[in-house]
Amino acid sequence: MTFSPDLEARFARLLESYPPGRRRSALIPMLMYAQDEVGAVTGEVVEEVARRCGVTPLQVDEVVSYYSMLHRQPQGKYHVQVCTNISCLLRGGDKLYEQASRKLGIGHKETTADGRFSLEEVECIGACSWAPAIQVNYDFHHDMTPEKLDKLLASLEKIQ
Repeated sequence: MTFSPDLEARFARLLESYPPGRRRSALIPMLMYAQDEVGAVTGEVVEEVARRCGVTPLQVDEVVSYYSMLHRQPQGKYHVQVCTNISCLLRGGDKLYEQASRKLGIGHKETTADGRFSLEEVECIGACSWAPAIQVNYDFHHDMTPEKLDKLLASLEKIQ
């Protein structure tokens, strides 16, 4: 599998930053960067990252299946994650998820037909003090309200 020159350089810097015998520590960042470039953690990505980190593909698969931020299928251009853990739930996270689902016309781990949005109900995004919270790609949005959610989705729909 070939990656862009920028990603190859990033991988090299990552692997150099860990002492010999600890390359497996680069596993998660490598998977995330590869996912950003390829669109998903494919079988080819698993094989290549395993080879570079000196682990088995099974060990990489275990990591991919554990972490919710790693996806085997491509996500929408805007991957909307709505937290419904206890703090967010108590402040309306479940209602925000339902609203996002209605607005986008998709459910949990689904993608709109045009590929612009995907939606996921997540257990926790670590923003309990600012609940309810959602994450779009790598951007967090705290103290969400139904009105703020509508504005956010509308603004994302306008972006080409």
